[in-house]
Amino acid sequence: MREDLGRVSPPTVSKPLPAHQHPLIGRLLGEHHRRLNELVQGLGSPLHVVLPQVFDENLARMQRVLDTHHLQSTILFAKKANKADCFARAAAERHSGIDVASSGELSKALSAGVRGDRIGLSGPDKPERLLKEALLHGCLISVDSVNELQRLTLIAANLNQRARTLLRWRPESEAKSRFGHSEEELNQSVLLCLANPSTIELQGFSFHLSGYGLAERATCTSRAIDLCLQARALGLVTCNRVDIGGGLPVQYVSAQHWNRFLQHDHRTHYHANKSFSGFYPYGSEIAGANALEALLQAPTQQGSLAHKLRHNGIHLIIEPGRALLDQAGLTLFNILGSKQRSDYSIITVEGSSLSLSEQWFNSEYLPDPVLLGEPCGSAFNACVGGSTCLDSDMVSWRKVPFSRPVLPGEKLVYINTAGYQMDSNESAFHDAAIPRKVVIELDPHDHSMHWRLDDI
Repeated sequence: MREDLGRVSPPTVSKPLPAHQHPLIGRLLGEHHRRLNELVQGLGSPLHVVLPQVFDENLARMQRVLDTHHLQSTILFAKKANKADCFARAAAERHSGIDVASSGELSKALSAGVRGDRIGLSGPDKPERLLKEALLHGCLISVDSVNELQRLTLIAANLNQRARTLLRWRPESEAKSRFGHSEEELNQSVLLCLANPSTIELQGFSFHLSGYGLAERATCTSRAIDLCLQARALGLVTCNRVDIGGGLPVQYVSAQHWNRFLQHDHRTHYHANKSFSGFYPYGSEIAGANALEALLQAPTQQGSLAHKLRHNGIHLIIEPGRALLDQAGLTLFNILGSKQRSDYSIITVEGSSLSLSEQWFNSEYLPDPVLLGEPCGSAFNACVGGSTCLDSDMVSWRKVPFSRPVLPGEKLVYINTAGYQMDSNESAFHDAAIPRKVVIELDPHDHSMHWRLDDI
């Protein structure tokens, strides 16, 4: 419980939320800060830095968890989480897959070297062109409704193809969602699959949850396994896949700092007393591959969830996006200047909050940004605004406790922005250029830095 803040005026500055830094990021900011500064000067602000080496580590870590449990499994990188080509190529090189939801994403996945049979297609009422492309490349198609399944059946018949299909189920906890089949609709679609064996091959069921609770995801996974067993009993013998979507939490800041922040959070800690409907759980206790491990150990009536998957010959599909991109990128802004308010300053950066997408969902990207270079001097509390003409264009509404005052021309770094932050809402507002992405790799032996533009 928070103390009654009506009786005691709360501090007007937030508690610090120092962002975790992968060792590679630490070396970049420490040993290569001058080169990063030059890249921003030459390529523009904001500048997104993407790190495929870290993506590789995250992917390998998750695969080890799945292999330890001896599961038949596929990891599909959720392409929507970041548009950078280097991540799609990394998925291809590790023989992983990609989840797509548009012709553009499908084309980029194929161009990166991902085989069609390792591409999952999701999304509601997919256009005819997209369904045709997915059929011709042998993609696994997650069908959102009875009507979509009927359309897919006709398209597959016309192309003389057999559609590899999952039926997307809508759990009771997602009753307000516009996506997926209800239980009654699921029965209708299963009957359609039974009636059209030459054009539809039902391979299993998928679901997506909007939250990050592992217990609920385990319950839904167990239920999806049961759906497969019921479909097999009807004669759909190839029904052996369960796609549980993404939603594995990422820990951006320590759980200790996060809990302290939540305990003391107050609207006076934000510019214009801004309030928010909620935040991403930046300090999740269990995250990434550890969250996957905890999920697989969740209890069911047949032992652990991993045991139930193995025992029933179920192929597990996961679609991590943010979790594969954890620490795999950062964003640099050029500082244009600052102005003083009564007890804090407002920094203006070259760019806008459209390059930090959390702000456009009535939320805030909370991990503290840092100044590029060596910190020194006294404390300096400041929020961060973009360079557009919109009063609402705030990159950080929160009054961040910096280590020192900032100067024009310095660079402000937001760490761990690869997952959904960089390009979900990019815009050419004010005729500004779309921010560029730079792929950076560090030599594992001498830590020398190599960079290139990310371009398919």
